[in-house]
Amino acid sequence: MSQYPDASGAGSVTPNLDFAGTTPYEDYVQADVLTHLQHPLSDDPGEMVFLVTTQVMELWFTVIVHEWETASDALRRDDLPVARDALKRSVRELEALNASWRPLAQLTPVQFNSYRSALGEGSGFQSAMYRRMEFLLGEKSASMLVPHRGAPRVHAELEKALQQPSLYDEVLRLLARRGLPVPRSVLDRDLSQRYEPSPEVERVWASVYADDDQHAELVRLGEALTDVGELVWRWRNDHLVATRRAMGSKAGTGGSAGVAWLEKRAAKNVFPELWTARSHV
Repeated sequence: MSQYPDASGAGSVTPNLDFAGTTPYEDYVQADVLTHLQHPLSDDPGEMVFLVTTQVMELWFTVIVHEWETASDALRRDDLPVARDALKRSVRELEALNASWRPLAQLTPVQFNSYRSALGEGSGFQSAMYRRMEFLLGEKSASMLVPHRGAPRVHAELEKALQQPSLYDEVLRLLARRGLPVPRSVLDRDLSQRYEPSPEVERVWASVYADDDQHAELVRLGEALTDVGELVWRWRNDHLVATRRAMGSKAGTGGSAGVAWLEKRAAKNVFPELWTARSHV
């Protein structure tokens, strides 16, 4: 890495500062594009942090989807090390995503209301990349494609994701290939439907954790998934708390039920049998 010269000029290298066009950094990062995507719709100075934070969340959604798709592909190939590495990276990315709530968590109702009207019918549940995250977690719903009918490319990507196995589906298929008794009703289910907990799958996970010598590799996979599940739960709860502080129990933008809808979401765990199986080990 190039260094700026020190005071003496000794033992240092002067970086190249003269480029014919844009800098290589700009060509790679596209910083000029990123830093000119902010177009506040109100005169309130607080809207800028709300807008930028929301855009940063979208970027984290994008990289997390990439990690979970990488993990899914690796699981199909029975490559657990690559799958675990992707899941571990996503844990750090989820931590950064969750930290995005901090700039918004202290908004008073007056502060939020000063630019809330600028959102119009805009709402986070309309985020296509967040919807892809939810689909990868097994939270499938065809109705969530409806808001995107006016954007053919986005709609097609979501429709494809709706029909594909979730990350957890790929995990359960791997367990079945390892000889564990995952029921056919789970393996052959309609992938476009929300995943529902299975007592048989709960027993499979309980047997894996009960014999962690024989199933050490699967236990490590289960723990990586549990780390992901915990941080998804924390994301939902942080969203709930930030919304409750900013707007109380009022209806959300875009016609959502606001806090009531978020409370329902926050009560659910992803990869459910990984949590309930622990009571039987």
